[in-house]
Amino acid sequence: MDSRECGVFVAEHLPQQKIALVFGRERSGLTNEELDHCNTLVHIPMAFDFFSLNIAMAIQVLAYECATAVRLAMPSETTPPDPDDALASAESMESFYTHLEQSMIATRFLDPENPRLLMRRLRRLFGRAGVTVSEMNILRGMLAAFAGRKFQTRE
Repeated sequence: MDSRECGVFVAEHLPQQKIALVFGRERSGLTNEELDHCNTLVHIPMAFDFFSLNIAMAIQVLAYECATAVRLAMPSETTPPDPDDALASAESMESFYTHLEQSMIATRFLDPENPRLLMRRLRRLFGRAGVTVSEMNILRGMLAAFAGRKFQTRE
């Protein structure tokens, strides 16, 4: 997404969960392993004459877009969020990814010797989906059923 879309995303999701904006190193950005833990990637469009921003500039752009979008999205009246609509926690998502990978290996859908980019792509897919607690329970229950055992919800 671009920086403006990032601001809107933060404004929409901030009431339901904590959000971290992760910035890479000045020279090299984030490693692939670090990117694997990100739900969404942000690109700041640049003019062709200037191919990159330094880290401070990038932080400024995203902070501005997020603050603006949050300010515009503030309701005049606060209503408590519906618990069924709460997004799954980062810890719950990480546990799900581990469970998913183990299930795919057990069913031979994923070859651990040649994983390619499957888990990275699935992380991005589920990250974009904004999985709720109730949806996470469904997904974990499905994986457990595929493995022939019962799953206990944790959230």
